[in-house]
Amino acid sequence: MSTPTKLFESYKLGPLTLSNRTVMAPLTRNRALAGFVPNPLAVEYYGQRASAGLLITEASQISQQGQGYQDTPGIYSKEQVAGWRNVTDEVHKRGGKIFIQLWHVGRISHVDLQPNRGAPVAPSAIRANAKTFVGGTFADVSEPRALELSELPGIVEDYRKAAANAIAAGFDGVEIHGANGYLLDQFARDGTNKRTDNYGGSIENRARLMLEVAAAVVREIGAERTGIRISPVTPSNDASDSNPQPLFEYIVDQLSALKLVYVHVVEGATGGPRDVAPFDYASLRKRFHGTYIANNGYDLALANQVLAANAADLIAFGKAFIANPDLVERLKAGGPFNEPDKDTFYGGGAKGYTDYPVLGEKLQAAQ
Repeated sequence: MSTPTKLFESYKLGPLTLSNRTVMAPLTRNRALAGFVPNPLAVEYYGQRASAGLLITEASQISQQGQGYQDTPGIYSKEQVAGWRNVTDEVHKRGGKIFIQLWHVGRISHVDLQPNRGAPVAPSAIRANAKTFVGGTFADVSEPRALELSELPGIVEDYRKAAANAIAAGFDGVEIHGANGYLLDQFARDGTNKRTDNYGGSIENRARLMLEVAAAVVREIGAERTGIRISPVTPSNDASDSNPQPLFEYIVDQLSALKLVYVHVVEGATGGPRDVAPFDYASLRKRFHGTYIANNGYDLALANQVLAANAADLIAFGKAFIANPDLVERLKAGGPFNEPDKDTFYGGGAKGYTDYPVLGEKLQAAQ
């Protein structure tokens, strides 16, 4: 048995008391049904993982325009809200807490997924060197068009409506997806934003859309139920910025002023090396007055080290939660751990989704 650590202590997140400091990171699984309604299997999938201190759902598009991959769930229709309500009821029945991640992919999309096969939208008409999952395979993303200034208030409104829908669906809060080279991140970074209006050029202008979205969500559901995810140096989805430190320090200063309940930081390359580029995450931790969730490449030892140093409040785990529905119990026991089946990450049914054994089942099978 491992020695008790801060990772397994309860934690106060706004109005919520989390049973421990582990967070299930948002994980795209591409299993939504017609109408982009959550699959009934998702009820069991999230319910199985309710022992996490906080569950953050897979990214869920705020509109059809916001979709970038096949079979990802939405949070903009009554049917989607009803589907998510089944998930939140199950998680709460099992004693868990759950936020939904709100998503607009921007240019990381394909015409086959867009309304009337239109071009994906972006801050600037720059095609990403990236792939998306469509038609059962990975394909190059489509050429985007630059959003008109007059369209931006509508996107902010879509986020507001999605946040309201999330609360109607029973979620404890929302996480705004401001990371990984998707729309809000595309606006923030100078590698993807070449605009010359009030949403381009300076750091303040490039950060404007992300901050307007955050402010609109806060007004709708309250800062205590609003978190955000950022990824200062990830190269995911062809994202880049010439000087990310001052950009993300400014963003975090403004998010702190809005009193968001947490900032969820991908440290390094998403799903890859932590040292992909130099960045002072301690500066973000110091600047943000709410909860700091650390993400990327964490195991028990690193989680213990970071929490003991007060360098983070909560630790997010990704692939480990895919393969280990009872990850918290396994971490407490020091293992063993199931290995994730990468072939079943995206699309499909129960296999590789709800059929991973819990610790007792694994031990019985080995006897």
